[in-house]
Amino acid sequence: MRRVAKVVKIGDRKIGGQEGIAIQSMLNVPSYDVEGHVKEAARLKAAGCDILRIAIPDMAAVRLIPAIKNDVDIPLVADIHFDYRLAVESVAAGADKIRINPGNIGDEARVKQVADVCQSHGVPIRIGVNSGSLEKSILRKHGVPTAEALCESACYHTSLLEKFDFDDIVLSLKSSNVKTMVEAYRLIANKCEYPLHLGVTESGTFRTGVIKSAVGIGSLLLDEIGDTIRVSLTADPVEEIYAARDILNAVEMSHGGVEVISCPTCGRTRIDIIKLANEVEARLKGCKKNIKVAVMGCAVNGPGEASAADIGVAGGDGVGLIFKKGEIVRKVKEEEIVAELMREIESL
Repeated sequence: MRRVAKVVKIGDRKIGGQEGIAIQSMLNVPSYDVEGHVKEAARLKAAGCDILRIAIPDMAAVRLIPAIKNDVDIPLVADIHFDYRLAVESVAAGADKIRINPGNIGDEARVKQVADVCQSHGVPIRIGVNSGSLEKSILRKHGVPTAEALCESACYHTSLLEKFDFDDIVLSLKSSNVKTMVEAYRLIANKCEYPLHLGVTESGTFRTGVIKSAVGIGSLLLDEIGDTIRVSLTADPVEEIYAARDILNAVEMSHGGVEVISCPTCGRTRIDIIKLANEVEARLKGCKKNIKVAVMGCAVNGPGEASAADIGVAGGDGVGLIFKKGEIVRKVKEEEIVAELMREIESL
């Protein structure tokens, strides 16, 4: 059974409870580029992003919040480090959530001020614990950023907000070490009822980042832990959305969209299945239909083994057999496979 977390509202999006898993990303445009932020926010929204985070490094950057919200209908999270005044101004500017660690913003009066303004505006706070920025006292105690250290840090920051009766909290405990990250989330999942934002921090470039994120995030989702996810990549942030959707599809927590399955090819294959599979996947990247599409190299792996697919193609000698739910629909020439398959998918 899925871990039941407290329901938290971020703009018009709810997380926790039995709500669907929300996909998040972060804008990577320089903070002085207002137009660039708005355009990238629109791209991410179109790709399927549910909640969007934005860096607020200084007061000038606060203007990005209303600029984006005026043009793009998506919940915005203001990412704040150290300066509590940025959090206060971001809430006033319309931020739907604040990401800040209360232990890093000064004395209790400052923590109370942030908690009070968020409380009065109905704005939740995400406490984002990261293995690279643990408190020195906790790091001395544990020696290295262990799962236990991450968990202790999360509990410390949470207690600072709870002291002022603030419990509209989301937690993340991120590490670039997948094993540490998974263990930390498993620990905190048993210590509180706050919703959890899953992610592997500093996961790397597209190839390594997707692998690390799929292992870490996927493992926790299969444990029924997690309420929102971000696949952090050194890449176009739109790729984070596609990767997150693929992870959710893989663990059968579908966020909608196409799942493409394909065989690894062998000596029986008589068409260019590698080219074909990549072309089909690329053409369907933005498709919102909740379907499974199979691209198979031969009749052995065709309609029979891929019968669970809604639609697919099995290669022959220079031809392709298009099938639906395991039943062959028609035969087409190899050069016509993609176009004809797309036509059939559009009709579904």
